[in-house]
Amino acid sequence: MNVADAMTPREDLVVVEIPGTRDDALEYIQDQRFSSVPVVKQTDEGEVYRGLVSRDDLIEQPDQDQLAILMREVPTIAADTDIREAAARMVAENARRLPVLDGDALEGILTVTDVIRAIARGNVDGETAVGKLATRDVNATYVDTPLPVAEREIALANVPYSVVLDEDAEMAGVLTEVDVLDVARVVEGEEGTGDSFAGQDDEWAWEGIKGTGNRYLPTRNVEIPAGPVGEFMTADVVTVAGTRTAKEVAQEMISHDVEQIPLITGGDLAGIVRDVDLLEGI
Repeated sequence: MNVADAMTPREDLVVVEIPGTRDDALEYIQDQRFSSVPVVKQTDEGEVYRGLVSRDDLIEQPDQDQLAILMREVPTIAADTDIREAAARMVAENARRLPVLDGDALEGILTVTDVIRAIARGNVDGETAVGKLATRDVNATYVDTPLPVAEREIALANVPYSVVLDEDAEMAGVLTEVDVLDVARVVEGEEGTGDSFAGQDDEWAWEGIKGTGNRYLPTRNVEIPAGPVGEFMTADVVTVAGTRTAKEVAQEMISHDVEQIPLITGGDLAGIVRDVDLLEGI
């Protein structure tokens, strides 16, 4: 099976164009619940692929408005590449999506979800037990943690989720990047810069010039509600046992539209099966 057989083709993609703003990308990502959006530019020769803007970029760079600055370069791939080779590249380069290019033209995009769908359909090998593929280190947070703090925990852990624990350290739910982005919004404001000039008595002042007041610069920030994680998490969590196959778990991920499923052994949380973990089994 080749990339062309699994990718989302260009005609089915929604893209944002340069010049454009963060609001163009944010609206698309929130509405479609996708993790990124391709950026293109129209030229005299036609459409040219320029990069990707992800939900991480929008949250981590709240003061940037221009797509040309927000977008990032990611690995690309050709349509005739074997999907197993593409999956191995995703794992090796920690890339959740690979733009499919023909020269500078965007032919489509291959995402981790596309590969998971191929595993679920039996198009590639999916018979490995997920107990061998699961990640044993689990990112977790407390149910009453303020959402902005939990968002920072997720970002610092460099994973797209956090398992939520209650007062008894039992799993109460799962919080994902998508949950955070769903309730995030960009707000306008202003920030004081303080006195602009040195005071007359400052030792390093070359001249006795005093500041006449504060200057204010416009700022743009991503505002995240300060309520506890328990108000925003998914409480009805799908779980799996280690004996389930990658194909079966891939089917659960597609059916429930999730990127990770907690692994349960003997009734206790024993790890997490992320979609990227399944890629290592094909």
